Amino acid sequence: MNQRKLSLWLKAVVVGCALCGLVIYLGVFPMIGKDTAAIYPEFAYCLWPWLLFLWITAVPCYIALVVVWRMAGEIGSDNSFCPANARRLKLVAILAAADAAFFFVGNVVFLLLSMTHPGVFLLSFLFVFAGIALSVAAAALSHLVYKGAQLREENDLTI
Repeated sequence: MNQRKLSLWLKAVVVGCALCGLVIYLGVFPMIGKDTAAIYPEFAYCLWPWLLFLWITAVPCYIALVVVWRMAGEIGSDNSFCPANARRLKLVAILAAADAAFFFVGNVVFLLLSMTHPGVFLLSFLFVFAGIALSVAAAALSHLVYKGAQLREENDLTI
């Protein structure tokens, strides 16, 4: 697979993730929330705080998708191992860690305010762990891309 095809595939994945996110955040979450509020009217007051909280957690995800889109452009230009891509991967790692931390703190606050079920709080640990795992993977890739960029620069200077 050449660089151009890889870039196109990465961009297609980014678009697919963005569309899936829109469906989930703007369709599935409100529908589940409204159904839950209808079944348990005593928790209807929790619908909007939870939806706003979930929508806020989407912001770093979409910023990361924009960053990955730019990385795919660099890959298509046959510039995969460059310092800019290393910085972009580091930004993705920071965004994932920050989103995981925000999600965890938000769930703790909702639990303390009795706006969530303890089972939902425990389930949120899976998403926090996934965010941390993504952050660690992006940080490791950032380091490797940076090392690759250094090697490439050294080879370009060699006569």
